[in-house]
Parts: sequence; structure tokens; C-alpha cells
Amino acid sequence: MKRLLPAVLAALMIAEVHADSFTINDIRVNGLQRVSAGSVFGALPLNVGDQVDDRRLVEATRELFKTGFFQDIQLGRDGNVLVIDLVERPSISGIEIVGNKAIGTDDLLKGLQQSGLAEGEIFQRATLEGVRNELQRQYVSQGRYSAEIKTEVVPQPRNRVALKIDINEGSVASIRHINIVGNSVFSDEELTDLFELKTSSWSSFFKNNDKYAREKLSGDLERLRSWYLDRGYINMDISSTQVSITPDKKHVYITVNIDEGKKYSIRDVRLSGDLKVPESEIRALLLVQKGQVFSRKVMTTTSELLTRRLGNEGYTFANVNGVPEAHDEDNTVTVTFVVDPGKRAYVNRINFRGNTKTEDEVLRREMRQMEGGWASTYLIDQSKTRLERLGFFREVNVETPQVPGTDDQIDVNYSVEEQPSGSIMASIGFAQNAGLILGASISQNNFLGTGNRVSFGLTRSEYQERYNFSFLDPYWTEDGVSLGYNAFYRKTDYDELDYSVSSYSVNSYGLGINFGYPISEYSRLSYGLSAQQDEIETGSYTVDEIVDFIDSEGDSYTNYKASIGWSQSALNRGVLATRGHSQSLSAEITLPGSDLSFYKIDYRGQIFKPLGDQYSLRFHTQLGFGDGFGNSDGLPFYENYYAGGFNSVRGFEDGSLGPRSTPSLITRANAVAFDANGNPLYDQFGRFTDPDQDPLPFGGNVLIQGGVELLFPLPFVKDQRSLRTSLFWDVGNVFDTQCSAAREARYESCDIDFNNLASSVGVGLTWITAMGPLSFSLAKPIKEPEDADTQIFQFSLGQTF
Repeated sequence: MKRLLPAVLAALMIAEVHADSFTINDIRVNGLQRVSAGSVFGALPLNVGDQVDDRRLVEATRELFKTGFFQDIQLGRDGNVLVIDLVERPSISGIEIVGNKAIGTDDLLKGLQQSGLAEGEIFQRATLEGVRNELQRQYVSQGRYSAEIKTEVVPQPRNRVALKIDINEGSVASIRHINIVGNSVFSDEELTDLFELKTSSWSSFFKNNDKYAREKLSGDLERLRSWYLDRGYINMDISSTQVSITPDKKHVYITVNIDEGKKYSIRDVRLSGDLKVPESEIRALLLVQKGQVFSRKVMTTTSELLTRRLGNEGYTFANVNGVPEAHDEDNTVTVTFVVDPGKRAYVNRINFRGNTKTEDEVLRREMRQMEGGWASTYLIDQSKTRLERLGFFREVNVETPQVPGTDDQIDVNYSVEEQPSGSIMASIGFAQNAGLILGASISQNNFLGTGNRVSFGLTRSEYQERYNFSFLDPYWTEDGVSLGYNAFYRKTDYDELDYSVSSYSVNSYGLGINFGYPISEYSRLSYGLSAQQDEIETGSYTVDEIVDFIDSEGDSYTNYKASIGWSQSALNRGVLATRGHSQSLSAEITLPGSDLSFYKIDYRGQIFKPLGDQYSLRFHTQLGFGDGFGNSDGLPFYENYYAGGFNSVRGFEDGSLGPRSTPSLITRANAVAFDANGNPLYDQFGRFTDPDQDPLPFGGNVLIQGGVELLFPLPFVKDQRSLRTSLFWDVGNVFDTQCSAAREARYESCDIDFNNLASSVGVGLTWITAMGPLSFSLAKPIKEPEDADTQIFQFSLGQTF
């Protein structure tokens, strides 16, 4: 109306001065600065040669006002020349916003631009007023009732204006009281506990849940309605909601009036429509049963189960709706599930996006849904799970869009986000006895994007050399038979060392080969053969057990080993899993022709139990047992199990748990070296007397360890996909059931004693980095066996826990 007023005045003036019509010989436009003449003539519905009268002049004025470019328009006549005098609206030279915190400046500027208020745009005061009112409503919806917004238009030279928006956001009104009226079945406490909004309390400072917001109240009302509908009150109604504000606009009172209605139970459950699968299978999925209290949640869940069951048969576009029919005479409900299967859908193409490093073939071989086959919801989801179990991807998502122009075909699009799937380690150091130490290792589970696992490492110093290499092709054959092989070499030269370094070392080299065969979607069998040459080299502190073993078996052994194993994994992810379980059982035994005869049996298992969306419990265990057979008396000491450290009992040093070596006491008759005082130093076996030397960890043939962890999200970190934090309780130890008489005397008993299990509690963190998994733990031992070495803070690069 304000915009039309100048046009009406102009029309009256035209009618008063130019009552007679005339033919336009020319058009003259005055007052243009930024707007081009072409824009005026484009909007003007008059041309040279037109016959015009008062009505057409009024229409022309109205059309020019519609452009929004002009603040004033005057039409006049100079003979047969139409004269148009224009006053342009000012342009915006700049916008300044001050005082805002709750809503960012960039967001405000973006909103102003969408409304037509931006630097260089034509300024319209009505638009500015509308934006101010909308901004006021935004703050009110956040509970900031005391917010004030002032606008100022500052004239600038050359018909420009600067806009200044001064915002006083005020404070969010806190909730003083929430009152529910009309409830009799459930108490006020039960119902208000459902609300995300809370009245002010000591915890409100941290949770910030006492600040009123319209969106939060809407969500709370929906939760209140669902609470009743899931407990049989199908006629429950929220009749009104009042939000009252105190005069100072600092506090809010919320009143919700409800009508609970009557409680309804299930009279009958019916199926309707084209089921496509046997009715017995459909009814087996029905969670809604006759005689139950009606629950909308149970009804909705049943509809989802039936839809998924049809989706497994290829009916991707199936629609199953639960329709309740109330019988008010006896307060019962008949629930009818209406099944509309639609057409069976087939897969047109399976596409992959986001795998910048991993080859398509690595992803495609994990597919259980095939192109050209009918689309199965189960197989599509199973394929997604298999991609997640690879451990190559931080996240895997799947979409099934319909192929344009068809009603029975879909594409299956998997989008992945890759993450580091290996580790790189390099080290340089110096030891007084060992000199310069150089080391490097690379482990890659997705080598060059092929899905193959490759690992090699080396360590060199003046006294030691170590080399190892391993390779695994998980799809040596198309049906998933894997092939792996490994080789290693390790040599120690004690001539370069001072005495008092170690109890013993093993100079070894060997190689092995293994095969894996899938026996189900979750399980595999594995077989392996290896050959290994070991040579024992004793150090200055050589204990009786080692000397006795060398006396009996010699110091050099060639062993051929065979292994067989079974593994099962139903984890949701290959790295940092949160659901599912995995376990493995393996056995290794030396073959005829070996110098030693022994075997080892190992078991590993873990179970994840989700506790809501963000928390999980992890139960894990590792058990091991080894022994000799035939001519060998017990498990060779260098094959012993050790416990303590990461992947074991945190809070204790690596390998420090379990039996210790017994100190050697030599006589003068056996000594071959003496100190300056004539005391014996060491004998022909390398044993020596050192009263200050503590017994060294010796390991044992029985390993028992396990624990429980509470996995929780790290606060203040939005992306948790590469992080795991946990509170843990670790338990474990190593035992030796066939120890020597000297050790029997030292430890009183070498049998398994559960009272001697070490335990610790603490907090741990694992972070998947570009260099590999980086793990930290802070643990407090709560039960320390004798001679155990504790270590409160531990970290590791290259393994997860």
C-alpha cells in the first residue's frame, strides 16, 4: 500500500494536468544514476507511437514501482514527449553487526543476503524491518525474551546508506517450573523425567538443560505422547500448552494439559495384502500379540521387521503399515498390518565412491549382493558389514536409489571414507654397551590398495641384527582361500657386549607358509607349515634352568612345525569394533624329524555388548598352554609365554609377570674367572655370582589373562570414528607347571594358582593415526604378585587394545 501511494498521487497529477490522451513521439528519462536506461525501458509497458491515456500512465507507474529500484516516480508530458523523473533507492555500502554471540555473524550476513540486504544491493526499509522482526523471533525461539534489536540507517554520499544492526541478545530465560495437569496414571516425576528441559538445579550449569527453547519443548511433548502411546493409551491428547514469562523476562513457567484416556489392549492381529512369503514366516516376526497392552513402538518395530523380511526377498520398495482399530466398548485394539510389496527390484549397478587408494576389486570381492540379481536387503547390509570389517575404512555408507525411468531396478552405491590401515616405525638410539642402534618397520594391511598384508622390519646394532618379512594374500583364490608366507633372521653377538646384559639370547632364522579356507560367512580354518633353526647363546647371568636345558638338549635345534587354527569374527568393524564377537583357537606342534618335541594351544576371544548408542562393554580373554612330548621334557624355555604390558595386563612392564629365574650359585672349583679379591665370577657355563642381580622374568607354559572394558566417547571430540577411550580392568598371569626343583623351592608351588593373578584398573586411549594406531594407558595395579614390575603409564605405536 505504501508503495502504491506515490503511484496514485502521480496518477492524480496526470489526470489533473493531462486529462487528454496523446501519442508518444519520444520518451525522456531523468534521474538515473546506477540503474540503466535499459532496465527502465524493459519494465515500462509503453513505447514510442503508443496512444496513452490516464489509465495507461497509472499502469506504467505501477510497473516501474514493482522493480523496487525507485523511491519516487513522476510522469509528465512535454508536448508529445513522455517525461519520466525518477529518484533511485539508495544502495547499501556496508552492513555492521554488533553484540551477537548466540548467532554467528556469518550466519546473520547470509540470512540478510537471502532477504536482499547485502553490500551493493538496493536498500528497502520494509525489508530491513521484516528482517529485524524475524531475527527477534529467532531469539525468542531460543528463550531469549529480553533480546533487543536496533537498526540504524546512516546516509552516505552518492545515494548510498550504511546499515548498522545493534543486537542485545539478553540471557536465555531459565525454567522455574514444569507443571503437567490431567495425569493420574503416571506421576509428575515420571513424566517430567521424560523431558529434555529441566528446572534449574546445581547440574544445570554443566548440562545447560534449564534454558527454554521452543524446539526442545516440541521434542519433549512428542516424547510425552509416545510414552502414553507405548503403554496402551491410544487416545491420549495434549490439549494445550502454556509458556508463561515473568515480567523481568528471566524465568519461564511451562504448563502442559493432557487427557490420558483409557488403556487399550490387543484384541486381534491381522495380516492384509500380498504377503509374498509364507504367512507362517510373517507371523513368526510379529512382536504384537493378542492380549498384550497396545504399544505404538512395538507396532512400528513389527512393521520394520516385515518390511525388512520382504526386502530380503527383493521387494525393496515394500511398504508395511500397522493400522490400529480401536474398540471403545471393551478398550481393545485390532491391529492390521497392511502389506504392499510392490514390484521385486533388481540390482542394476554396484558403485563405489571414496576409495581413492583401495582398488575397486578389493571392495567388489566382499560383495554378497550381485549385479543383475534381485535386491536383498540382507545381502546389501551384509556386504556393507564385510567392508567395515576390512579395517581399511573409517566409515561405510550405502544408498539404493531407484534407476530413473524404471520401477523395478535400483543401483547400490557404497561410499567409503578411507583411514590409515598400517603403521610405520623408525628408531635411532645409542647404548653404552650396544653402540648405535638403528631400526625400522613397516606394516601395511592394504598394501598399495590391493588388500594384501605386507610387513617387514630390520634392526641393526653392534651386537644384534634382526630382519623379518611377511606377506598375506587374503584372496589367493576367488572363493577366499588365503595364502601367506613369512621369513625371519635374528643374530646376537655377545662378544661386543659387557657381561651382565641378559640371561640368554636365541639366534634364529626360519620361514613358513600358511593357508586359510572360509567355512562360513564368519569362520575360517587355517593351516601352516614352518621350519626354524634356533641356537642358544648364553649371557653373563645364565640361570640354572638354561644350563640344565643345554646339558640335556644341546644349544642348537632344528624344528619343523605344523599348525591348524579356527577363527570366527562377527564384529561390526575390523578396527575399533563396538558390536559383535570374535574368537580363535590354534594349535602348533613339532613334526617328526625335529630336534625338540613340543606343542602349544592358544585361544583368544572377545565380546562387545552395546549399552545404548555411545557406550559398549568389551569382555576379552587369552589362554595358552604348552608342553613337551616324546623325548622332550616340557616346553622349551625360549617358547614360554609372558604376560604384562599392552594386549595383556596393563600397569605392569612387558613380560614382567609370572615365574622368575633362579639365581646361580657357583663354587670356586667350577669357576674359570675371579675378581681382584679372588672371588669367583663365572664358570664354564656362563653362570656367575652377583648378589645384587635380581631374578629375570622367565615365563611359563600356561597363560591366563582377560578383562573387561567400558568403551565411552571422548568428551568434546565430534569425530569419534578414529578414537577409542575405555575404562578397563585387566587380570592375568603366567604359570609353569613343570618347573625345576630350585624354582619349586623358591615359589613353593609351580601349579596354577588363581590367587596369584595380577590385576589392574585404569583408563586407555587408542587413536588411529597416519603412522599407525597410537595407544596410551594409565593404570593402577590393584594386585601385585611377588617380583612383578609395575609401570603406571604406557604407550605403544602400531597396535590396538
